[in-house]
Amino acid sequence: MKRNYLILFALLLVLAACQPEKKVVEIPSYSIEQFYKNTNVSGGSFSSDGSKLLVSSNETGIYNLFEIPVDGSPAKQLTNSEKESFFGLAYFPNSDKVLLSYDQGGNENNHIYMRDVDGTITDLTPFEGARAGFWGWDRDEKSFYYQSNKRNPKFMDLYQIGMESIEKGDFTAKLLYENNDGINVATKSEDNRYLALTQSITTNNNEMYLYDRKSGKKMHISEHTGDATYNPQFFSLDNKYLYYLCNEDSDFVYLNKYNIESGEKELVFKADWDVWYAYDSFNEKYRIIGINEDGKTNVKMIDLATNEEVKLPEIKGGDIKSVGLTKDESRVRLVVGTSVSPNNIYVFDMGDTEAKKLTETLNPEIDPANLVEAKVVRYESFDGVQIPAIYYQPKIAAADRKVPAVVWVHGGPGGQSRVSYFSLIQFMVNHGYAVLAVNNRGSSGYGKKFYAMDDKKHGDEDLKDCIWGKKFLVSTGVVDETKIGIIGGSYGGYMTMAALTFAPEEFEAGVNIFGVTNWLRTLKSIPPYWESFRNALYAEIGDPTSIDSVALYNKSPLFFAEKVTKPLMVLQGANDVRVLQAESDEIVEAVKKNGIPVEYIVFDDEGHGFRKKENEIKGYGQVVVFLDKYLKKEETPVAE
Repeated sequence: MKRNYLILFALLLVLAACQPEKKVVEIPSYSIEQFYKNTNVSGGSFSSDGSKLLVSSNETGIYNLFEIPVDGSPAKQLTNSEKESFFGLAYFPNSDKVLLSYDQGGNENNHIYMRDVDGTITDLTPFEGARAGFWGWDRDEKSFYYQSNKRNPKFMDLYQIGMESIEKGDFTAKLLYENNDGINVATKSEDNRYLALTQSITTNNNEMYLYDRKSGKKMHISEHTGDATYNPQFFSLDNKYLYYLCNEDSDFVYLNKYNIESGEKELVFKADWDVWYAYDSFNEKYRIIGINEDGKTNVKMIDLATNEEVKLPEIKGGDIKSVGLTKDESRVRLVVGTSVSPNNIYVFDMGDTEAKKLTETLNPEIDPANLVEAKVVRYESFDGVQIPAIYYQPKIAAADRKVPAVVWVHGGPGGQSRVSYFSLIQFMVNHGYAVLAVNNRGSSGYGKKFYAMDDKKHGDEDLKDCIWGKKFLVSTGVVDETKIGIIGGSYGGYMTMAALTFAPEEFEAGVNIFGVTNWLRTLKSIPPYWESFRNALYAEIGDPTSIDSVALYNKSPLFFAEKVTKPLMVLQGANDVRVLQAESDEIVEAVKKNGIPVEYIVFDDEGHGFRKKENEIKGYGQVVVFLDKYLKKEETPVAE
């Protein structure tokens, strides 16, 4: 018997020796400064000859204009702003002059400016306290269009301004549509005769009209029962058809067209997800359709002569997010993104099988192999509803090496977390935090039924979706259930405060970034140019001037701040016109009275969100310091 035991013991030793040694994953820990040495690039409109692209880039620390030659030669910086973020709009026809836009300190009153070839910048919409939005060049390229609320702060009118006038220094524009009732212009026909108008009823329901400028008649063209949304996209070049997105009698949005002469409607394109956008190339050779497919953009380019899909060059490891073409439709610009790198710009000529990469936006100090690919997941909420989410699991996480985690909540309330790159999320994951970006009920992209599920239930059922996200995190087997926090921006900031206030034992810490805490004040103080959307907003969230005020009071964390028992961090822009600084001042003061740790950072030169790298580095860097202290519960070294 003893001999048998010795044999068994020896066999176990042999088997143990044959087992592969468990490998502990270690990756470099990158600093917040390294993550914000990345570059964000947006835009990408072609010059008239198709030889270069106009983009906005924050490589200088703030957004400036650059032009990128398509032959791959070095980019040229066009502006040198150190105070405001400049965003490129378009090249002038047959000229190196460009149009750009910027506001003042994040106040959202954007103006349209012209940058001359000598670098001189001129405000073409110099209207005090008003905003202007570029609407594109006229087809004959002798004028361009813009919308502005210069006449009435509440409503956006449509204007046309001529090149000849601009050259003479006369910025007087022709008023094409006077908006007096909050029925907004969505698109126009090429001959300027027809305007497609929309009127918000609720966030789930609106109306669409066709306005004939020649006859002065306005025709209602969206008669429907139940809730449906209509989003005009473009008119055909012959001015006979209006193409629009809608979800009438459908859970998902599809592309339709309306025959102006007969009034008939016809389905053009439908998918099992929302069609996000659609447009035709300059001469209607191609149609570009973007589909919001489970948190990713699926772009289709269709040859209208054959109705066949054009095969776009494959970009290894990247998803094509948008497509732009030159006027002659021979050259294509692609915006390509991944969850481990900021968007990059590629170009190719029609017929090419490969696209040329024009930008390198990821800091070369960061190896993308050390970052974490986003994973689309779903989990069951309190009532059985399936909640979609984007999950990032640290490479170091393991069953015997559990990590802390945060539930990330997007803005909106009808926003969507997507499979895309965000430096803050990758920074948190790189520093050992699992991140679950929840698309709680009320998020866009998952059908109109799901989108409407949070109406008048904010801070309740959508919050429960976030709380049940904790169950998913724990189910991974690699998350420490005692170390889960919550973080979000704008509406997500509200959800953070709602969690800490109305479910104070669920999360160990919260980070509120530009978040609402007092619905009564926020809804009464919305910017004047939201007037046409006011009733729809009130229908979804509540009317602060009605009986809804009681419910709004009860879902406002400010009035129940004494319930907060977990550490809180608040980031706020001093120039925020959506969530006033007073809200954050008050919630911070109220929570401090509880004897709870509160960290508060106000950015004097920001509005509702960050535009400057130095502020992102400061704010987001402190977020992880805060989480390390209160989630990881790391001891801060004592200075000797």
